[in-house]
Order: sequence, then structure tokens, then C-alpha cells
Amino acid sequence: MSDKNIYQNLTQLGGANEIANNPDDAKLERVENPNKDVQYCVRFTAPEFTSICPITSQPDFAHLVLDYIPQDWLVESKSLKLFLTSFRNHGAFHEDCTVSIAKRLIELLNPAWLRIGGYWYPRGGIPIDIFYQTGEAPKGVWIPDQGVQTYRGRG
Repeated sequence: MSDKNIYQNLTQLGGANEIANNPDDAKLERVENPNKDVQYCVRFTAPEFTSICPITSQPDFAHLVLDYIPQDWLVESKSLKLFLTSFRNHGAFHEDCTVSIAKRLIELLNPAWLRIGGYWYPRGGIPIDIFYQTGEAPKGVWIPDQGVQTYRGRG
């Protein structure tokens, strides 16, 4: 690791923060990757993601699994949590929520590879799972299965 402080520009970590009213207003932060010379996979799991239906305003719930292989940048985890929380009162369909999260992170990080699995809980009796990735994963990087089973109800 270098002597320079790669965390000096972070504004949200270590203090109180307000949750943005919508994802467009949420501030995602990044830090320099101190291991740029190594290809490795980073995983974030958000098992309690929420948004609302844009038509009925009913709540929607998902289990999100986000994997990425960083290049120059890492997403700062508190800013990611606040960004994901900003969807709580945001009206969008499952597909839009899932893909827009991926697009925002790609814009911020320019990762070597990224994928997201959005495992949405049923509404109207039908679960919807959304999957997006930027392409083939680089060879030689261990990327575990996301480990989330398709929704099977009570059994």
C-alpha cells in the first residue's frame, strides 16, 4: 500500500448522512484501488433492498448480489448502502432498478467486469429475477456462484 491517503476525499464515511430522496440525488463515492496489479472479485449482497412500484406505490423487495472486478477504483461501501437505500421511495420496475444500479456503478468505477443479480420477491404471485453483466468475466479470477435459489415459496 502506498503512503498517500486514498481515503482523504470521502465525505460520507464516519459521519451522519441523510438518505437521498431518489437514486439520481444519491452520492456514490469511490476510492483508489490499492491492489491494481491483482485481479480479484468484490461482492456486495443486499438481502433487504426495497423500492416501490411506479404505478401502485406498493413496496417491492429484492435480494441483490453485486460482483465486480475492479481496475483503478473501488466503491466506498457506506456510499453504496446510502445509494441503495435511496431506492426505498423510488418508483421503478424491477428491471429498471436492477439495471440502473449496474449502470451507475459502471459509470463511477469503470470496472474490468461487473454483474448484478436482482432476486425479487413475488408480487401478484410471480417473482421476477433480473440478471445483468458487462460481458465475459476475465479468465483466472475466482467468481463464486451467487448462491441465491430461485424463489420456491414455502416449499
